[in-house]
Amino acid sequence: MEALATPQPPVTVRVFVQRFSSTPRGARLARHLALHVLHDWGIPYGSDASETAELIVAELVTNAVTHGLVPGRDFELRLGHSPGVGGARGVLRIEVSDTRGDSRPPGPTELVAPPPGSEGGRGLVLVDALADRWAVLDRNPPGKTVRAELDVSH
Repeated sequence: MEALATPQPPVTVRVFVQRFSSTPRGARLARHLALHVLHDWGIPYGSDASETAELIVAELVTNAVTHGLVPGRDFELRLGHSPGVGGARGVLRIEVSDTRGDSRPPGPTELVAPPPGSEGGRGLVLVDALADRWAVLDRNPPGKTVRAELDVSH
């Protein structure tokens, strides 16, 4: 006799995807819109999760505009939220994709802090410190996606 599986409560996975112009204005709009979406999803403005996500989004979209720029091409912001079930923590996924395939940032195992006094190179160090997990992924069509995940409470 086969045991019946324990029914699992339904899980609502929320997804937001938007393309933005690869400009400082596009980066600023992406950051503001991300905070609004997270607030609508129950991650309120000013909460630890919201502020951490804001910093990660800001760093990733700034990198996409600065280092991933291909003239005439946009960058894409994708947010995903899977709430935890049965007391488990949920996951907030932040992905920023650009179309520049010839320039790839270092991943978590390759990251080196910049020397003191340098003017740049701290963005991914900050992402590494704030995110629970992150990675640099190839994408098709050419380009790359930087994905960061945060474990969040209800």
